Amino acid sequence: METSPQKILIIDDDERNIFALSAVLRAKGYQCSTASGGTHALEMLQKDKEINIALVDMMMPDIDGYELMMLIKKIPSLKHVKLIAVTAQAMPGDKDKCLNAGADNYISKPVDLDLLLEMIQQISANQ
Repeated sequence: METSPQKILIIDDDERNIFALSAVLRAKGYQCSTASGGTHALEMLQKDKEINIALVDMMMPDIDGYELMMLIKKIPSLKHVKLIAVTAQAMPGDKDKCLNAGADNYISKPVDLDLLLEMIQQISANQ
């Protein structure tokens, strides 16, 4: 079954991460938008209803990823957005902390691009 390309929001305060992830995802045919922080991400998600996946960096200055994911999950119009937590702090218990905050999946930095693409494909297949 052929699915339409997912629209992905990359939320990260590090422009290098945004550049690298968006380049790979666009090369694979995904539409990408970017946000440099949690407040900006919330605005974008509420304006662009076509975004259905968000890659959420856990450590950002304005709103951390945990708080951002909890906020997104509380907004009824954003229930369709699937969240993939992206963290540099791959400590024991971090995956559970991310999932409890609302993440649908979790990946640690440096990002394994094959694993990330597999996660996105699984989400796409289930939507």
